[in-house]
Amino acid sequence: MAGQGPSEPALFTELEVEFMAEDEPVNIIPNVRMDTLHMICGDYGPFRPQIPITVPLWLGIAMKKRSKCRIQPPGWMSVERLTEVLEMEREAPREFQPLPFHYVEIAKLLLDNAREDFENNYMVQSLLEDIKDVRWDKVEKGLKTLSGRTHAVKLKNLSAMEVNRMRTFTVRALQSFFKHDNDDMMKQTPTDSDSQSTPTSSDRLPRRTLRPR
Repeated sequence: MAGQGPSEPALFTELEVEFMAEDEPVNIIPNVRMDTLHMICGDYGPFRPQIPITVPLWLGIAMKKRSKCRIQPPGWMSVERLTEVLEMEREAPREFQPLPFHYVEIAKLLLDNAREDFENNYMVQSLLEDIKDVRWDKVEKGLKTLSGRTHAVKLKNLSAMEVNRMRTFTVRALQSFFKHDNDDMMKQTPTDSDSQSTPTSSDRLPRRTLRPR
């Protein structure tokens, strides 16, 4: 995790966010026969040629690099689906369309390591870039609406990378607003010495006349 001060929100690097995304499931089609792989995180296999199987993304990429499988593109990464998502993102300026939480990282890892397994891979990459730009433009416009009366921010369907990019700015802005409001309240709140005012003569009881001895 990137170095942060004790009072600053945790900010991950892009590589760290990618690392967390490598546990996401992906379907592969093996071209070799392999026994079950027994690993600390679980058992995967057995693998049979041309029989699809679900494995973690990191394992699928490792087998792909060794020419032991090809990766089945996720349904949401088809040209048709991405085109539909892009159109809906543009039509709804205040909403984010549902996509996998790690869609940015998954797409990058797959296109970097299994580009040949995608039909129209250039179109897929272009659509993904357009979707990211449209979504981030919405985030920036939303952040501009923050004010001193904003106590929390709730955004639905944001991805891990989008949350990571906006986290530091948002938290610092809310902290600044909160501190500014507290300083104003402290200035307006009377102190104990002010609240205990000196009694006036009208507040005192009349003196009693003493009898002469």
